[in-house]
Amino acid sequence: MGSFGADLSEVWIVCHGHAQLAARFLARFTPLEREDRLFVAPEALSRFYLGAHNEVHRPDTPIGATWMTREDREAEIEDQVRYLDLLHADIFARVERERVKLWVLGFSQGVATVTRWLARDGVTADRVVLWAGMIPPELGVGGARALTARGPVTMVVGSSDEFATPKVVAAQQAKLSELGVAYTKIGFEGGHDISESALMELAGSRA
Repeated sequence: MGSFGADLSEVWIVCHGHAQLAARFLARFTPLEREDRLFVAPEALSRFYLGAHNEVHRPDTPIGATWMTREDREAEIEDQVRYLDLLHADIFARVERERVKLWVLGFSQGVATVTRWLARDGVTADRVVLWAGMIPPELGVGGARALTARGPVTMVVGSSDEFATPKVVAAQQAKLSELGVAYTKIGFEGGHDISESALMELAGSRA
């Protein structure tokens, strides 16, 4: 990671979903590219071959990554929190934190990842975006308060998302309300994906 221009005004840390890779996920944010924006996409710590488990892996077999599984769950959570803490420290050793707005966005499995990280009360984001995913079940009032330290959370969901269904979204909204989390919601026509139109609306919105 090199040096950044003096005109930098926004840093986006964007965490991909299950079975994705950071480079491909990062490409989804190309419509928001500006000279004053820095996008950083950390990749989950465990990679695996996609497809049926009994298939022979060819040189072109696609690969994805996952943030965690239920196996050794607590240790994996600690690893990912420490990983994101180190990334944050590296970025803001080079960028004056109070000079920029920090966006933290999680997509799908990345929602639980960024929520667990920010809930540890060590990093404060200016904008928190929970896109088509579920907050972790263990999130309590104290951790939830850390998500809204500088403004409401933004939920983003597609109209035909096969995972973030209306029932799931309603349950998430109820949970956020129960925890006292102020939030806004952006919807778009589409499925379990990063929508360019929703990104543009998100980036143009104000907390």
